[in-house]
Amino acid sequence: NRNPEDSMFKEVRNNPNLANEDLEPPKWEGKERVNILLLGGDSRGLAEHEIPRSDTIMVVSIDPVSKKAHLFSILRDTYVAIPQHGYSRINAAITMGGPELAMKTVSNLLGIPIQYYVYTDFKGFIALVDAVGGVDIEVEKDMKYSDSADEHQYDIDLKKGLQHLDGEKALQYVRFRHDALSDYARTERQRKFMTALLDELQSTSSIMKLPKILSSVDPYVETNLTVNEMLKLGVLGFDIKASEVVSQQIPPSELLQEKNINGASVITVDPDPLHEFIQELFEQTDNPDSDAAGEQTEPAAT
Repeated sequence: NRNPEDSMFKEVRNNPNLANEDLEPPKWEGKERVNILLLGGDSRGLAEHEIPRSDTIMVVSIDPVSKKAHLFSILRDTYVAIPQHGYSRINAAITMGGPELAMKTVSNLLGIPIQYYVYTDFKGFIALVDAVGGVDIEVEKDMKYSDSADEHQYDIDLKKGLQHLDGEKALQYVRFRHDALSDYARTERQRKFMTALLDELQSTSSIMKLPKILSSVDPYVETNLTVNEMLKLGVLGFDIKASEVVSQQIPPSELLQEKNINGASVITVDPDPLHEFIQELFEQTDNPDSDAAGEQTEPAAT
């Protein structure tokens, strides 16, 4: 875990307008469900101390008893209440109060306690995939996009079909959103890729390379996980079948509304039905014989 004095979020954490004691995450005792916020930042073109908005927002939720996991990807244009800052897109929370405020905001949206966060940028993602040795993915279609704003460093050029993606190609796959479905399709690809990455991490070769993998990504990662907690969650992760991970877009299509607020296109959702939706999703997965499971037998995905 990076020294707080070296953190890119040091200044916003010390914001006098934030009651930081209210942002302390709940402790995980190892028996109840654990929820981890995954934040991916796009730091291209920013000044030295400028904080990027969250380019990717995901939550991994694991039940250590049933050994079942859920992977939620949150649409970054979701318009939510950010504690002590009013309403804004959810990807702005991290710029206002660092990962702690992002955790609190996501926790309020989903109605579940977020105990941990892991933050990285493009370079950290590339390092992780390369350290694993790449990931096999069925690319659904040709994907091409060029952007001179970053001197074409992160242009996208992928061909349809089964491919073994290294770090740079994998980043292209999870970032592409230049089609009719835009961020909806992008978040679906991100969940698909993360499931494939988990499967690769669980392979025998990757288990042996785990210390090297952690060392490779360490310079690019900020987290509130201790080494001991990482080990506990790592052991738990190897008990989870990647093929059984339930993935879900948040907000789900049936609950979201697209609106124009103050001239900006955003996505809104009523928190109460969303909380009920998530609890029912947990119930149907952790207790497949329950009444809640009868309503939906397939893992929910969009």
